[in-house]
Amino acid sequence: MEKLTFSTKEKREVIDITDNIAEALVKLGAENGVCNLLILHTTAALTVGELEAGNGPDLLTALESIAPKLKYLHSEDPTHVGAHILSALIGSSLSLPVEDGKLCLGKWQRITLVELDGPRERSIDLTFISNG
Repeated sequence: MEKLTFSTKEKREVIDITDNIAEALVKLGAENGVCNLLILHTTAALTVGELEAGNGPDLLTALESIAPKLKYLHSEDPTHVGAHILSALIGSSLSLPVEDGKLCLGKWQRITLVELDGPRERSIDLTFISNG
């Protein structure tokens, strides 16, 4: 298992972590199999998407409409309930095929960390399951 750490800079942001994941797979000697990623937080998420200029901000704007700033009833800290909701909807894990040591992604696909309540330090556990 490989633990990756990212320091986010904004309250909400979309960060391309594809190259970091690819480097970790090289470090692990991954060839053919499945790369599993798990973000260890409930106010951040992982997804695969296109990151052409403007797509990150557009995604964040759309997410804001799904979980707007409301008066939530959460007893711990109601100011970040929206982040919990969005993290649950987007997801905290990914399973991605690896072939010949490379991630199998589409032409425009990038692995992204979606920060929903930053800035913070975020940890992702990467495991690799080999086909043989």
